[in-house]
Amino acid sequence: MNIAEIAEMAGVSRAAVSRYFNQGYISDEKREAIRKVVEETGYRPSVQAQTLRTKKTKMIGVIVPKVASGTIGKIVEGVLSVLNEHGYQALLAVTQNDAKKELEYLTAFCDKQVDGVILAGTVFSAEHKRILKNLSVPVVIVGQQLAGYCCVFHDDYHASYDVTKLFLQKGRTRLAYISAILQDQAVGAERCRGFQDAVRDMGHGELAQRFVTASFTLASGYEKAGELLEKYRDLDGLICATDRMAVGAVKCLRERGIQVPSQVLVAGHGDAEMARALSPSLFSVRYFYEKSGQIAVQMLMEQMGHGEEARREVKLGYSLVEPEI
Repeated sequence: MNIAEIAEMAGVSRAAVSRYFNQGYISDEKREAIRKVVEETGYRPSVQAQTLRTKKTKMIGVIVPKVASGTIGKIVEGVLSVLNEHGYQALLAVTQNDAKKELEYLTAFCDKQVDGVILAGTVFSAEHKRILKNLSVPVVIVGQQLAGYCCVFHDDYHASYDVTKLFLQKGRTRLAYISAILQDQAVGAERCRGFQDAVRDMGHGELAQRFVTASFTLASGYEKAGELLEKYRDLDGLICATDRMAVGAVKCLRERGIQVPSQVLVAGHGDAEMARALSPSLFSVRYFYEKSGQIAVQMLMEQMGHGEEARREVKLGYSLVEPEI
């Protein structure tokens, strides 16, 4: 089967069939006629032929740091939902939190001639910026703000500020903080800065340096909570950069006979299922990860259609999740 035969069977022009397969405009009547013929014959257009003709691969490269993450899973779900609507497919690359792998995949996707790239970034080195600048396809960054690029991110600073302020208002004045690596601008630096500014603004500046840095794991949250307990035996509140760290911290506290939340109130970020599964569930911050993935694809499509003039930044909000205790 070819386009000419499909057109003849559907009683339409070859141009109409071409527009049908390339998401162009045709009347509902013609679209339905073509759809029926395609369904009856099982016809599928040649991807290779379409690529040669249109110079488009209908493929989008998606780079993420890991897959064992509810946060990343929601972003990818959002990305795929919009890509599917536009007839695109995703090439998923997982870096396992290796910044060098991010660089390799960015270069590989450019060489493989995908139509665009969505990067769930973590750390942006000088080499990252050099490669991004030289990419021959549009890119959208999710989860981080990077000047000069299309990006969609959350207000991590004020989210952390508000959680810290809430804890202080509840009388938890002997706080500590478990931070992500500060090279991660959003989850690390911005959330830690929100904590530090909040304690200073609320008259507890001495707490600003009561923080340690952990990796994005339960085990690290457990370990760092232990370090804080050894150093600050008066601890009555603990805020963590992620829910995963917070769950690890709760395990450490309970193993030491410390009651959560009556003795030590604990909060994380992300409103993850594991945090809600605890009894009582954790204080947390709900971010709109799936929405960020959807917006990222929409921004990418805008760039693909209008070039650099379509570049913009989108900052999404958040909501505090306060459990019933």
